[in-house]
Amino acid sequence: MEWIQRATNPWGQEILVRASWDLLWLALFGSAAFLLIHQVLRRRWIHKKAAVPSVEGLPEKVARHSLPSRLFHWSMAASMLVLLFTGFLPIVGIQFSWVTIHWWAGLVLIATVIFHIIHATVRWTFKEVWISLRDIRDWWTGMTEALGGSKAPGKPGKYPVDNKLYHAAIVLTSLGVIVTGILMMAQIDTPFFERDSYTLSEGTVGLVFVVHGLSAIGLVALVIAHIYFAILPEKRWMTMSMFKGWIGRADYAEYYDSDRWAISGDGASPPSASPPSEPAAPPSEPAVGEES
Repeated sequence: MEWIQRATNPWGQEILVRASWDLLWLALFGSAAFLLIHQVLRRRWIHKKAAVPSVEGLPEKVARHSLPSRLFHWSMAASMLVLLFTGFLPIVGIQFSWVTIHWWAGLVLIATVIFHIIHATVRWTFKEVWISLRDIRDWWTGMTEALGGSKAPGKPGKYPVDNKLYHAAIVLTSLGVIVTGILMMAQIDTPFFERDSYTLSEGTVGLVFVVHGLSAIGLVALVIAHIYFAILPEKRWMTMSMFKGWIGRADYAEYYDSDRWAISGDGASPPSASPPSEPAAPPSEPAVGEES
């Protein structure tokens, strides 16, 4: 299998062209295999639930996602799907005028990411998705339990380690397509600037296309996994929180550690730790974070 396509330029030099589209099929078949294996194993996992603790004293609704967080999530999801469909459908034989739609969707993705960075900075919520040593230990314990181990991992805070790992993967692949996508726009005419084929050297253009393709193929697998877990019956309560902004107190009591994700009496998450010069956020606004 070829991973990267190369070519020879008129001067006899070998140059990069793009990522091999064989990797797209590998990502699709690999994702399908993962889903099938998970379907087989999850039937034993969903029956290993511990007793649900008491919900006494908990608010009926526990705030999880603020409105700006939800708007970001769905805007990013829409632009990402448009980018993937317009980028890969022509490769599998479905031809249409896709270039303009593709780069406009890319601009929407860039805008949503910039908004999210500013919003997360103002709210000071980076620590919620930071992967700690405790998260790594919990992940390892969870993996060994899933494969037959007897020790169960502790309950997580607001974002379990698998959510954090997914967030990190999305950050890396999204930055890959965004940075290279901006550079690739110099190769086409847009309302913002005219095409300039001499902005990048021949070798650099090839590297940009390779990184863009690899990042996009990675996003295909990540999006498939995200949609799969979102529609699982046992995860539906979490998916609905991205629509409603809150989860029920029974789900909070069953799945989360109150010491790692403390809530106030009205159901809102308390303000995240902020620098001394930054005022605390009002308790009515839930903390922001991306859910997988």
